Amino acid sequence: MSERKAIFVTGGGSGIGQAVAVFFAQRNWFIGLGDIDKAGMGITEEMIGNGFVYSHQLDVRDRSAWDEALDAFSVATGGRIDVVFNNAGIPLGGSLIENSAEEIERCLDVNLKGVLFGAQAAYPHLRKTAPGSCLLNTASAAGIYGTPGASVYSATKFGVRAVTESLDGEWAEDGINVRSLMPSFIDTPLLDHNPNARSNEDIRQRVTTAGLEITPVEEVAAAAWAAVHGKRLHTTVGKTAKSMAFAARWLPGRVRKQTRSSFRPLGR
Repeated sequence: MSERKAIFVTGGGSGIGQAVAVFFAQRNWFIGLGDIDKAGMGITEEMIGNGFVYSHQLDVRDRSAWDEALDAFSVATGGRIDVVFNNAGIPLGGSLIENSAEEIERCLDVNLKGVLFGAQAAYPHLRKTAPGSCLLNTASAAGIYGTPGASVYSATKFGVRAVTESLDGEWAEDGINVRSLMPSFIDTPLLDHNPNARSNEDIRQRVTTAGLEITPVEEVAAAAWAAVHGKRLHTTVGKTAKSMAFAARWLPGRVRKQTRSSFRPLGR
């Protein structure tokens, strides 16, 4: 087995995945990239700029494709995968009655089923490099308290949080660490998407209008490194996520009041 540690990153063609891949590469890790966006992975490869990077086009909704991707990456690394970063995700906003059935199903499939499939596929590889190997999942501040105007997205991120906590128990005897990141609004291309097909105002505009901060993506990369090497089950990233976690625990009545008054329906 190779001595160089290896991490496989989904959503590695942009945003958080790209930043985490570069951060770990700078610390001499072998990087595996999984994404449906081949061009984006090519950009990440150029940013890394060394020979220890492997790209595999991957749709996280396809269970068999997961096995193919991780088996191929294990061959490329000389037989080891130390971390699988379940990061691929898509946004979906707007009130539930504005969301189409197609949008709901796609968000559930990518954000939740993709994480479950990734965990299943990762397990035999992480067991080989345990103790100390890690499954790292991208949850969200929307997985701390349900976000009005993002019920489906919040449901998926609560699900990712639940998967993380469940597998932390299931895999403890195997020596596999399971962790999650809970970022708030991060400066990535996802902020420039419209929340749903019926909206013509992008997410970045809504965040700015609400007076919320946008956290640099480099902070998430550093948090991912800390999560992999630390003992904390859930790592919040950004002021909004940290304050939400505190308030949801200690001031739940205030959080409920604020969320009920903050939602601005489409067109208002």
